[in-house]
Amino acid sequence: MTASAPPSARAGHGAGTSGPSGPARPLVITGAIAACAAAGSGLVLITLLVLAGWIAAPHAGLGLPGVLRTAADLWLVGHHVGFTLHAGSLGAAKAGGRIGMLPLGLVLLPGALLWLAGRWVVKKGEVSRLPEVGYAALALAVPYALLAGALALLGQSSLATPSLAQAVLAGFLLALVAGGLGGARALAPWWHLVHLLPARSRSVFLGSLGALTVLTGAGAILAGASLGTHLAGFRAADAALAPGLVGGVLLLLIQIAYVPNAIVWSVCYTLGPGFAFGVGTVVAPTGSALGSLPLLPMLAALPTGAHTAVPAWASAAMLSVPYLAGAFGGLLTARAAPTPAVELAPLWGFGCGIATAVATGLLAAFAGGPLGSGRLAAVGPSGWQTAVVAALEVGVAAAVTAGLVNWLRMRRVPRRAAAAGGAARRGASQDDPHRIYLDPWAEDQDGEPPGPAPSAGPAALP
Repeated sequence: MTASAPPSARAGHGAGTSGPSGPARPLVITGAIAACAAAGSGLVLITLLVLAGWIAAPHAGLGLPGVLRTAADLWLVGHHVGFTLHAGSLGAAKAGGRIGMLPLGLVLLPGALLWLAGRWVVKKGEVSRLPEVGYAALALAVPYALLAGALALLGQSSLATPSLAQAVLAGFLLALVAGGLGGARALAPWWHLVHLLPARSRSVFLGSLGALTVLTGAGAILAGASLGTHLAGFRAADAALAPGLVGGVLLLLIQIAYVPNAIVWSVCYTLGPGFAFGVGTVVAPTGSALGSLPLLPMLAALPTGAHTAVPAWASAAMLSVPYLAGAFGGLLTARAAPTPAVELAPLWGFGCGIATAVATGLLAAFAGGPLGSGRLAAVGPSGWQTAVVAALEVGVAAAVTAGLVNWLRMRRVPRRAAAAGGAARRGASQDDPHRIYLDPWAEDQDGEPPGPAPSAGPAALP
């Protein structure tokens, strides 16, 4: 591995041929340029798709300004910005409900663009230390949030109004996280970045990441298995819609964008609280109660009617997933951390469960939302209920496992130390027979120092 040259050395490289380079561009200007490039790239891509649909489909009453406004609204939807529906004109409108049930998969497009923008800011800004990446991410996030707010104002129409506060906040947070991660990755590989964390923080981070991996994997398997067992209903809903070739492609893309939502819902299902699809409904391992559903093929995976959702053994297996995730997270936490005292290891394991619960609760909150002001005003899981249950289930399992693993490690350490010391002594006595051992108390016998050494002449003979 070769160490990269410092920014001053890179700036002065080739000075003998092209002269000294000028000062580096300030991060504020670099971040503003990167924010405009990221927002503009995403907006141009979405505008081209909307324009293609506008040309191919009937568009009576929708002119080019309407196309641009629709593209801006879809760009905001990609940032998980909700809308307020109106029943009349924008000037004297009566709210018709909110649309907050948005696909999480659309966040990948602006997230990838902001990731590249963060890398560019770090490289062009000559950022060489990890603490400076935070300033680079802020330089990218602030102008990006302002652009998101401007598009929210431009995207208002007589039919819907995007939330200005959500646009600014979502744009800022997404740019800060995605841009910061991209900038940090531009400095060093992930494993090196993880090792820069303190030992305790690194152990909790790795344990939480392991627990979230188990939960996500189990949720993906459950969602896929549920859809696989309801393929007949999926085909029936698709045939009833009859979207055609272009409509079928768009419908498929929409459902793919909702796959992360389905995985999060499945995770909440295994935790126990489940989720709702309408006011007064619930889908949980112990039973389900659902009303009529929108005609979307992927919703065929949801059980309808009031009945036991799955057999008892399957419910028990799914409810054990959070405990298995906590046990795996506690194992990683204990193995990645230095050996603490017996009473401290369970606390660090429970901290791993708390971090996992916070992440799961945030995902659950973003994976749901209202679909109007009627019966579908409550769709998806409850964020705070998911976080509380996950903290108890994952946290307790992680605490017990971390305490047990740490106790076993503490029992092995004295044995290994004693075995190593005995082997060292045996090796010293066998491999080095001429070794001389001195008596440190030889000079203190009878409390008097030893006398002068006898002479070696004839007078010393008996």
